Parts: sequence; structure tokens; C-alpha cells
Amino acid sequence: MRLLTALLLSPLMFAADASVTIAALRVLPSEWDKQGNLERLKQWVRKAAEAGAEVVVTPEGYLEGYVGNDKKVRGLTKERYSSVGEAIDGPMLSEVRNLAKQLKIHLLIGFAERRDGQMWNSTAVFGPDGSLTTRYSKTHTALDEPFNAQGTELPTFETPWGRWGALICMDRQLPETSRILAIKGARLILVPAWGSYGEMNETMMRTRAYENGVWVVFVHPRNTMFINPKGKVVARDDPAAGDQIVATKVEIRDDARNGSPIRFRRPELYGDITK
Repeated sequence: MRLLTALLLSPLMFAADASVTIAALRVLPSEWDKQGNLERLKQWVRKAAEAGAEVVVTPEGYLEGYVGNDKKVRGLTKERYSSVGEAIDGPMLSEVRNLAKQLKIHLLIGFAERRDGQMWNSTAVFGPDGSLTTRYSKTHTALDEPFNAQGTELPTFETPWGRWGALICMDRQLPETSRILAIKGARLILVPAWGSYGEMNETMMRTRAYENGVWVVFVHPRNTMFINPKGKVVARDDPAAGDQIVATKVEIRDDARNGSPIRFRRPELYGDITK
């Protein structure tokens, strides 16, 4: 287990300094094996919590191994994909909920959600009391997820360390998504992902952090990084190692946006974006 530590900043809306340790699980799940992935999740989350993590985040689609992508899973059918769908109150998510409660942490899990007769690429965050802190469904799935409905909301959620937001993989490639979360008050954005990584991805993630004055936590089974509001990577995984934990000590301050161009916004000029 690797434990990497760095400093992060916090939302402007909170004047008092505080700190939180976030653990990103740079773990590769097995395709279609929900039960096996759940058991491995329990082991990794316990390790992270024992090391002091207060927030733990998985990659995109962790529970079922991200099998909703027809470019990743050849011959994918709607029927087979639907068979691994999990309801937010289903038995496996209930175990995840109970794990968060038992360890008294915030826990984000990526999973294929079955809801209202449709499938969604979703994340759920459960709090230390076992409550559902937020649920987010990927809003940009048209590229390679033919059986997933597209989410229609970009919510933020309150934590003891300020307001945060979440995106999933492709969502990060559109600058509007991160900007909306920042405008809503998010000072840290969790980005569980699976696809495309490398130099372009790092450049993009650093840009999203800098242009919005937010922290970005990018959690990928082969590439994980923490980026501060100035666009600097302050912690990352070891590419030569296998499954691992990347943990970051977050020091919350009230000046996170001081070096970001977002403070110079002129919304009255930007109407063409929505036309």
C-alpha cells in the first residue's frame, strides 16, 4: 500500500482552517464480478481508514468493473449490462453504506445504477452516519456508453470541509461542467474515471483546477492524481506499482481562489454559450 501525502486548500466560504485526509483507490476491478469487487473494496477501504483517511474514492464503475462501455467490452448487450445494475438501495450498495457508517468515513463508489427502468453510470457518496450524501449520474455518455441514460443535473454537496462536487470521466472534458460546480460553490471536485489518460489528461485536469480555483481529485485505475487550485499536481500514484492507495492530507484554508482567473469573470458577456 502506498500512502502519499500533500497539502490542499479549501473553500472560501469557510473562514476557519480545518483538515481532512482523502484516499484515492487506484485499484483495477474485475469485469462483471460485483461480489469479488465488493470484497476487495472492503479490504482497501479498511486499509485507507486505518491509515487515517476520512474520505475514500473509487474509480468510475468500480463495482461491476465498468462494463457499460461497448468499446471496452466487445459484444456488449443491453440485457447483459442491465443484469449487473444495482439499485441505490440494493443489497451491495447497502453493504457499502454500512461500511462507511462502520468506519465513520465519507465513501464514494462508482457503479452501474439501475433506476426507473434505465441504466446510469453513477456515483454515490455515503456519509459517516450511513446516509446518502449525494448521488451523481454521468451527464456525457453518448460517446461510448450506448445503454446508459445521460444525467441532467450537476449537483454540489455539503461536507464538514466545505461544498464539493463530482464529475465522471468524460464529463471533465467539457469546461462548462467544472465551471458550473465552481459557480455553485464547490471548492473540490472528485473525478472518478476510467478512460483516456496520459499527458493530455494531466494538462486538462490541471487546467480545470487552475481556471476554476478548485482542487481536483482524479481517481483512475491506472492514473490517479491530486491537483491544487494553482494547477499543480501535488500527489500521484506510482505507475510502476499495481493496486495502491494515494492519500492526501487536506489543509483547508480560506484563500483557495486567490490565484485563479475565475475571480475576473464577466458573466454578462457569456450569453452566447447558452444560445
